[in-house]
Amino acid sequence: HARGCAPARGELGRHATHYCITRHAASVSDSTPLLLHLYEEMLRIRLFEQRCVELFDRKFVKGTAHSCEGQEATAVGVCGGGLLTERDFVLSHHRGHGHVLAKGADMGRCLAELGGRRDGYCGGMGGSMHLADLSKGVLGANGVVGASLALGCGAGLAAKYEGKGRVAVAFFGDGASNQGLFHEALNMAAVWRLPVVFFCENNQVGLSTDIMDVMASDEMGKVLPRAQGYGDALPSDRRLCVDGSDVVAVREAAAYCIGEARAGKGPSVVEALTFRHGSHNVGQNLPEATLSDDDREIRRKDPLFVLRGRLARLGGEESTLRAIDALTARAAAAVDAAETFARASPEPGLADLDAAVFSPPSFSPPRHAAAAAAAAPPQPPSGARERSFSEAIAEAHAVALRSDPRVVVMGEDIGEMGGVFQCTAGLTSEFGARRVIETPISEACIGGCAVGAAATGLVVPIVEVQIMDMVTLMMDNVVNQAAKWRLMLGGEAQRDAEGRSVSMPIVIRGPQGGGHRLSAQHSQSLEAWFTAVPGLKVVMPSTPHDAKGLLLAAVRDPNPVIFLEHKNLYQLPRSHVPDGDYEVPLGVASILREGTDVTLVATSNMVHEALKAAGRLAARKEQPVSVEVIDPRTLWPLDEATILDSVQRTSRLVIAHEAPRRGGWGGELLSVVQEKAFDYLDAPITIVAGRDCPLPYNAALEKACIPGAAQIAEACLAVVQRPGFDQ
Repeated sequence: HARGCAPARGELGRHATHYCITRHAASVSDSTPLLLHLYEEMLRIRLFEQRCVELFDRKFVKGTAHSCEGQEATAVGVCGGGLLTERDFVLSHHRGHGHVLAKGADMGRCLAELGGRRDGYCGGMGGSMHLADLSKGVLGANGVVGASLALGCGAGLAAKYEGKGRVAVAFFGDGASNQGLFHEALNMAAVWRLPVVFFCENNQVGLSTDIMDVMASDEMGKVLPRAQGYGDALPSDRRLCVDGSDVVAVREAAAYCIGEARAGKGPSVVEALTFRHGSHNVGQNLPEATLSDDDREIRRKDPLFVLRGRLARLGGEESTLRAIDALTARAAAAVDAAETFARASPEPGLADLDAAVFSPPSFSPPRHAAAAAAAAPPQPPSGARERSFSEAIAEAHAVALRSDPRVVVMGEDIGEMGGVFQCTAGLTSEFGARRVIETPISEACIGGCAVGAAATGLVVPIVEVQIMDMVTLMMDNVVNQAAKWRLMLGGEAQRDAEGRSVSMPIVIRGPQGGGHRLSAQHSQSLEAWFTAVPGLKVVMPSTPHDAKGLLLAAVRDPNPVIFLEHKNLYQLPRSHVPDGDYEVPLGVASILREGTDVTLVATSNMVHEALKAAGRLAARKEQPVSVEVIDPRTLWPLDEATILDSVQRTSRLVIAHEAPRRGGWGGELLSVVQEKAFDYLDAPITIVAGRDCPLPYNAALEKACIPGAAQIAEACLAVVQRPGFDQ
């Protein structure tokens, strides 16, 4: 047990933040059959890890792998022996083989995954750092330090939302406590009383750096003192420190905290002082960490030796050795069988890879005629129902919440206030705080929590980012988690206990764009960032009708969707929005004005500037220009067919967007048309875009940075080689 920990049998050290449970359940430490079972589970993990190193040397395991040899007691103490059910969730880190195996995963499929084979849990596409078994509730290991903390909040939120007693365990290392996300996650879990056990495997060292050199703490070398300050939602009896080499001590602490979580008490933090036996990872030829005398003393407390001693005291040395010999033979045979299975598994192919990027139904480019028919909003009848852009978004939220009990809306100030732009107005009064969830100002954890909740399949989150510029604070969870989740976990290669394949149903929406004198940090147009990330769908509506229909389609898509709303659109005059439930399909463009001389593709707020420009050009007394205006509506998937068909008819293309030209989305569309319709072009493609600079506060300068109808019209005239308005 941890130094200084000596409460009486069956009691907790309630008056200190770092003392452990010594004998919470006597039946654990006195039950020889259970102890032998725990020993075998640890032994299986030990032999698995040793075989992985051997297979790396033999070139079967490639890339890298992170061994948990020496830390088996933490994995088995929490995940083994029946404390968790298959319905409970586990979030792991890059050193996560033991967690997956202890939760009951098949060793052969685990080893096949490390070998990059199709029969691996992730179809050979995740590898060591993303090992998962959804059927056992293991939502995956993770290559980003500290990611499990926010993801664990999400799994805990889903468990609490479902209300059937599930819990989530989020494993993290000592280094993760240096991340701001550590405190964001503890605060969120405490505020919402989430059934989460945050379990720190403190192995005293980072990649090579001693913990004493990089972490300030009230108790040097310990993470637990950092978990203070969260009030009665995280009291001292749920902040525990245990000897990570003693599987019984780990199990007793875990049993208590898991029980408290199931009872609705809220989160816990457990720190296990442990030590890894190898280098940081296999395969990068990193130097071994320098060991102090204290390090070597900790290493001598091998979890297998500690439990072997306990068994010997209970049943005698000779009897224990006989039992252990039998367990060793059985575990060795299991590892041999796992290697045989893994080696027999085929390599995945490009078809497997492509199928793992997006969950079905996948996008197939529609033919132009079908796309145009589906894209055109209905002609409103006389006296048609009208709504503003904000009201249309709010209606879409309400329809989604009514039609699917899994849908929740999350964000800052979205409750009684209704959001800064009133896009969630009225939702709390109808659906309550359980489904319209006010979050802390904590973008990184909001993003991770939403991803973790979506990963469970129990919740479909719609996240409002108050100002889209602040998405930078959640980009890790957007780019490294949401966008890659399905592929990292294998797509169709595995299914959860309910038979669902890997999916990530999440919408992240919010306002972007300039024109409101909000200066550089609240005025950006960031769509090109998202379209550059495989695995994300990107939507940019321009009308209230489309905003409602596209948002409903996005919520019902089983993939992560970025939904970008220009601030100017909230100020549009009310226009026709049908009542009830309807969808505008993703990946289908809208031809808003037909023309014959030039194709003009514009996005979001620029659509309205494009229509103004087209009207002016058509009204010219001499040499009028007929402009076909297309709103792509979704930048990915992109309706290439509609745009290419138009270009083939007009032979000219102008692209308009507010974002800067350099690195902008227009360059992507330009390359598509250049490659697929070059022979039809009679003039160079022109891009009308924002100035290559951050938007300034000064009104005149800001206006000069954002293109408008005049610039778009001049570009159209230039490509048709006709005089401008000033000639």
